[in-house]
Amino acid sequence: MAMTGTGIRSMSLVCIPTPDQDRAIEFYENLGFEKRTDVPFGGGYRWVEVYLSDGTTGIALTPPSPKQDVAPTVTGITLTTEDIDSTYAELQKLGVDVDSEVSRMGAPVPPLFLFRDPTGHTLMVVEQPR
Repeated sequence: MAMTGTGIRSMSLVCIPTPDQDRAIEFYENLGFEKRTDVPFGGGYRWVEVYLSDGTTGIALTPPSPKQDVAPTVTGITLTTEDIDSTYAELQKLGVDVDSEVSRMGAPVPPLFLFRDPTGHTLMVVEQPR
C-alpha cells in the first residue's frame, strides 16, 4: 500500500460518541458488526470498536466527555450492499429507523437509504454490485 507524502497510509476508525455503549454494541452487532475491542481506559470509560467481519475500518463507539451532550449527527459513514432492497427490508424487519423508502436518483448516484442508530446518528447504505 502506498503512503502519502505525510506518511498517512490508511484509515482505521471513525469515532461516534454514544451515551449508552451497551445499547450501541447490541445495535451494531444486530447489523452484522463484530466487537473487536472493549477495554477500560482512564476514569471508568470504555473503548469499544466494532467492525464488519471482513472490514479493516471500524467504528469506535466512544463515551462522551463528562460535560459533553451527545447530539445526533450525520456521520458520513457509507456502508455498501449488493442488494439494496433486501438490506432495506432486513433493517426494517430488525426495527431499525430507516428512511421511508430507498432513494433512486439515477446515474451516477447508486440506490441508497439512510438509517439512524440508537443515539440518532445517521449512516448511509448504498448499492454496489460486485
